[in-house]
Amino acid sequence: MTERLHLPDRESCPFLPPADRVLGPGDSKRRRGEDDYFLTCLTCAQSLWLQGKPAQALLQLNHALSLDTETFTPWPLPYQAKVWLFTRRHEEGFLGNPVRHYQHLASRMSGPNSELRSWRAWVCFHLAESLLPADEFPRDEQQIEREGLEIPDIDQTMSNLEKLATIEEIQLIQKLL
Repeated sequence: MTERLHLPDRESCPFLPPADRVLGPGDSKRRRGEDDYFLTCLTCAQSLWLQGKPAQALLQLNHALSLDTETFTPWPLPYQAKVWLFTRRHEEGFLGNPVRHYQHLASRMSGPNSELRSWRAWVCFHLAESLLPADEFPRDEQQIEREGLEIPDIDQTMSNLEKLATIEEIQLIQKLL
């Protein structure tokens, strides 16, 4: 088995807590339901980024966004961390297609807090789509056609999120848009 290491000289994301040790998805999974889950997801995302695994880092940030707005630490919601990762798409590691990923995530959400989580995923979709070139990171047109999916525009997304999120979350997103 290959030892997991942080890449030498890889710049840390300034919008995530430092990762003083190498972490993986299992580390956050073990903390699910605990008071420090949000912070663990953010720290795990930093570590995965530093390991050259940006797609896995984004997944950890999704987990952090799955929580109720009352449970956060002094670290902000990771929207700006996601933007930062999107802008480093040319650095080492597999990013996947965040536009397509967030389209699927938002349109197939279920479980606790699903409405809040879905609108947060639509925000991430719009952030990714605004920053990533459409020819490299297209929407899933097959899903749109097959399911008759109507993608909400950013105004509709924000209007719905405003009913569920805190004013701090809305202000944070507005700064990024």
